[in-house]
Amino acid sequence: MSGEPEGDESGRRRRAFVFGLRAEAAAAIYLRLKGYRILARRFAIRGGEIDIVALRGDTVAFVEVKGREDFETAAGAIGAVKRRRVARAVRVWLTRNPWAMAATLRGDAVYVRRWRLPRHAPDAYRLELD
Repeated sequence: MSGEPEGDESGRRRRAFVFGLRAEAAAAIYLRLKGYRILARRFAIRGGEIDIVALRGDTVAFVEVKGREDFETAAGAIGAVKRRRVARAVRVWLTRNPWAMAATLRGDAVYVRRWRLPRHAPDAYRLELD
């Protein structure tokens, strides 16, 4: 019992989707302010997605954005299944951008919480590219 009427499941999902889009936009702005160049947003393939691909110096960061009520919950939300899905998308992105193979590749996260500055976690998860 969530406290919401039974028919409001689609409304809850829509609000979560909109919050996720806003979290990704906030993360992209935050990364730009930190000196990153955004190369792609919402890069999706069948079976995987990368929220943000960002470049700073010789590092390409594949950024997972997690918007949650608290940072600890957000940090725990990048599990094994999510990492595999991101890895699939990263492999495709790299085949389309072969220049990036010479760069340092990193799995970052940006955690977003309402009314707080986002928190960037460089090298938050291992890119499972093998």
